[in-house]
Amino acid sequence: MTITTLVLIVLILMVFGALPTWGHSREWGYGPSGGLGLIVVILIILLLMGKI
Repeated sequence: MTITTLVLIVLILMVFGALPTWGHSREWGYGPSGGLGLIVVILIILLLMGKI
């Protein structure tokens, strides 16, 4: 399994975890999705630089 596949799987799991549809995360607000957006931006920058 390549690192790109692993990053994609982790990113998909993080998207499902950040959705506010779960009972325990309804009151979290934009925190999880904002953190997920930051991780996505960092991954895009690393991909463009050829580090991943």
